[in-house]
Amino acid sequence: MGNIMHEQTQNITILLGQLTGGNKQVIDQLLPMVYQNLQALARKQLRLERANHTLNTSALVHEAYLKLVDQKQVSWQNRAHFFAIASQAMRRILINYAEKRMADKRNAGRPLATFDENAYMRESRAEELIRLDLVLTELAERSQRQARIVEYSFFGGLTHEEIAEVLGISAPTVRRDWRMARAWLSREMRSG
Repeated sequence: MGNIMHEQTQNITILLGQLTGGNKQVIDQLLPMVYQNLQALARKQLRLERANHTLNTSALVHEAYLKLVDQKQVSWQNRAHFFAIASQAMRRILINYAEKRMADKRNAGRPLATFDENAYMRESRAEELIRLDLVLTELAERSQRQARIVEYSFFGGLTHEEIAEVLGISAPTVRRDWRMARAWLSREMRSG
């Protein structure tokens, strides 16, 4: 099992390198390799939704994937780097969606542009996401690295080892920063 996972990771890294080099033909090969992981990231993000009214996970995955492969200025390093950027894309998509839901609540009848019209996000979840985004932005002003660690973990589901690889630091440093950032975020979220 370990060899298969290692081989798939290498194949993803090779395809990402080709994508960085401008070979858009690898997009069709890359999607099946990363789709399951992107689905898992999307499900994680949407897990707090009401049981009968969730955002369309597939729509979130496809929108994030299209944003990722359309990047012109990214030099893809490896699989972990790809999923770190995916976490940022999903964060932005979810925050935009939450902001649109809140605006829709204030301006009844305004159409949603991003997801299925039948999709529904709990208002409290939308407010929480917007608040989290603001607090993460504040954290980034204090410590960019800690903000990235939270983003990659919370929005991207990356392990501490994957985050360490992406940021070029040690896993113990990631764990220490994660604990400090979580404590700070908890305090800030409660005070807000």
